[in-house]
Amino acid sequence: MVSVLSNISNIIIPVIIFYIVAYGIANRCNVYEDFIKGAKDGFHTVIQIMPTLIGLMVAVGVLRASGFLEFLGGLFGGVTERIGVSSELAPLILIKMFSSSAATGLVLDIFKNHGPDSLIGLTTSIMMSCTETIFYTMSVYFLAAKVTKTGYTLKGALLSTFVGIIASIILAGLMV
Repeated sequence: MVSVLSNISNIIIPVIIFYIVAYGIANRCNVYEDFIKGAKDGFHTVIQIMPTLIGLMVAVGVLRASGFLEFLGGLFGGVTERIGVSSELAPLILIKMFSSSAATGLVLDIFKNHGPDSLIGLTTSIMMSCTETIFYTMSVYFLAAKVTKTGYTLKGALLSTFVGIIASIILAGLMV
């Protein structure tokens, strides 16, 4: 079974690329020129969002290096402990909303201290998969699309993150 999945995963991307090229040729599109145009548009988008990305990365780095995240964990630790969540998850929950790479650093710290197979390690792993980098995603995509009115996006994203956190806690508890 594992070798079948391994073989499928090895051929899936070339099959998708071949399908796209064949579809373009069948519809008489100049696939190469369309690819180059898309690459140029993507490059311009990266240039436009670079200041936002750098600002987010610097802000998260400052928060982590200053010890603010540990302070935050201690501040919310009493509340989170009462509902069955380790106080070490509070900074992870907050940082994950801004930067997945900074959250990965916190995940590695949790794994080093508790192990990946512990309850907090399992909760952390599932939480990283069940939640989104809300503010990063909103700033990058809305900036690229020049959207100024976010409507209900933030409320919906926060609600879905909250549901993902609860699901992570429940699923990890069932696995231990």
